[in-house]
Amino acid sequence: MALLIFLISLLLSSYLHIVFSAHCTTVTATKTFHKCMTLPTQQASIAWTFHPHNATLDLVFFGTFISPSGWVGWGINPTSPEMTGTRALIAFPDPNSGQIVLLPYILDPTVKLQKNPLISRPLDTRLLSSSAILYGGKMATVHNGATIQIYATLKLVPNKTKIHHVWNRGLYVQGYSPTIHPTTSNDLSSIATIDVRSGSATAQHDNIKTLKTVHGVVNAISWGLILPIGALTARYLRHIQALGPAWFYAHAGMQLFAFFLGTVGFAIGIRLGELSPGVEYGLHRKLGFAAFCLGGLQTLALLFRPKTTNKFRKYWKSYHHFVGYSCVVLGVVNVFQGFEVMGESRSYAKLGYCLGLSTLLGVCIALEVNSWVIFCRKAKEEKLRREGLIGGSDKGSGTHI
Repeated sequence: MALLIFLISLLLSSYLHIVFSAHCTTVTATKTFHKCMTLPTQQASIAWTFHPHNATLDLVFFGTFISPSGWVGWGINPTSPEMTGTRALIAFPDPNSGQIVLLPYILDPTVKLQKNPLISRPLDTRLLSSSAILYGGKMATVHNGATIQIYATLKLVPNKTKIHHVWNRGLYVQGYSPTIHPTTSNDLSSIATIDVRSGSATAQHDNIKTLKTVHGVVNAISWGLILPIGALTARYLRHIQALGPAWFYAHAGMQLFAFFLGTVGFAIGIRLGELSPGVEYGLHRKLGFAAFCLGGLQTLALLFRPKTTNKFRKYWKSYHHFVGYSCVVLGVVNVFQGFEVMGESRSYAKLGYCLGLSTLLGVCIALEVNSWVIFCRKAKEEKLRREGLIGGSDKGSGTHI
């Protein structure tokens, strides 16, 4: 239990580190702004100054490259919070000179469907000025993690201070045409509606971010930790005679608790799908449904468990073992798949989970070796007993539930 509490606290602290690690600033090398905000994905942020007397907005977007040949873009969708229809400014290294260039693009539906390459063209919004500066000045070079600042001055529609920000980054640029960005959860959720006068953001993105964190933590703990611990309890404690049937109640209790938590995480995942239309993670979703269905079958199996004297008992045990271990494997695999779709494949949260899982694996190996040593010793004693070399009688190998 102490080990489980330690692993849970480690995983929670890792997720909290992710949630609160980003920051924003109002001061740059060339300008000082009135407000700033950390954006919900990609460790990006924006700072701005709104001039209500003429409805002018001075803004800077802080983004990072994920490839030396990649691109970073920021834009505004004048109609709705989505990528399609965004008027974007995209920065990338010039393929001829290597210097940073900033070009305007309109993301029409053909871009989303990848029917045509993205071609630069003038924006139909009132963009007064724009520029891009790579952190470190003119001598800086683009590399993985390089920070860029995209400046823009816009003329907004009078009395309309809510704007839909869209941002993203990609791996490659073909000529002067940025290619499609990655499709992780972070990349598909890089949208925020902000009121530039008050500085407040639309609550839905905060809710989605919170739900994603809760979904990840609950499922990692239930399917990825408690369920394997419950399986180990049944495999290695049932042969300890001093425990009697206590191992069974511990095993059943842990598995039921894991399934209850997993059901909560599964329901949150369904809700996230409803809140994110058009965002689909086929493999993660299928693995989640499969693990949930297998967990449900295991729970129902308790109601149809034959007695030890029933001739169908051996078939039920084979079914129970196969479905149980399959559920454990699918649950663990889907936890790792969840880290991928959340864009946290190199995060402290994944490291914490890997440490916890490695600890369980080490305990499992030690207990397995111990079980085989005991088995081989008992087999040798039984052989010597049959040959009459030693006396005594076998008191049984354990309690069978």
